[in-house]
Amino acid sequence: MSIEQLIVLALIQGLTEFLPVSSSAHLILLPEFTNWADQGPLIDLAVHGGSLGAVVIYFKRDMASLFSGVGHLVSRRDSSESKLLIQLIIATIPVLVAGAVFKITGLAEEVRSAEVIGWMTLIFGGVLYAADAKGAMERMIPDLTHKGALWIGLAQCLALFPGASRSGVTITAARAMGFGRREAAHFSMLLALPTISIFALVAGYEVMKSGNVVLLQDALIASALSFISALLSISVFMNLLRRMSLLPFVIYRFALGIGLLIYVYAY
Repeated sequence: MSIEQLIVLALIQGLTEFLPVSSSAHLILLPEFTNWADQGPLIDLAVHGGSLGAVVIYFKRDMASLFSGVGHLVSRRDSSESKLLIQLIIATIPVLVAGAVFKITGLAEEVRSAEVIGWMTLIFGGVLYAADAKGAMERMIPDLTHKGALWIGLAQCLALFPGASRSGVTITAARAMGFGRREAAHFSMLLALPTISIFALVAGYEVMKSGNVVLLQDALIASALSFISALLSISVFMNLLRRMSLLPFVIYRFALGIGLLIYVYAY
């Protein structure tokens, strides 16, 4: 894989992972509209893994709280830190089960198409708009219940369909439950840690098992580059949510979805 393709893949992943526009969809579409070969799901997961470093850096205080939560769980001490940790675990379990089903059945490969992306982008763009327009704004992360975390986790399963957007569906679920935009985005990004970490570890194991040194090198380069662009993306997105709604992202999703469906069905 050329260095140019790795750079573009890393930039796309880093800039779109935490925006409600589906980074996986953009990664899949890149070879569709270029002469580059499909990089495959393993490279996709590698650049997703690079984004995790950006979350750790940006939310370093939350990382410290989560580490404290581990100690509190071991000592059976109730605290806000242990509560958040439990909620992240609850919210992660559904997508692990669904992801395993997608992998075993081969569905993970079958949904990597412009047609699926077009429909998912449109449908969940509309759902995002409805939740953001009508959702209340008063709830904060400490108000999240275990049941609420489970609902967000179930919503995250939809992101296995490229175009739905992991951040998009989790933010949508949180907004529908009355969480503010920044709070919804905050929890969505924290939820990326266990979710993407596990999928990235599985991908890393498969790369190591294959013994493909070139693929491993490509994965490491792309992962490092995506970390840089993701850190910038998180900072910009969280600042934008202080003064605007999610409407610009909805408009982008509608434009992309309609454009893709025209491309699929007219050509």
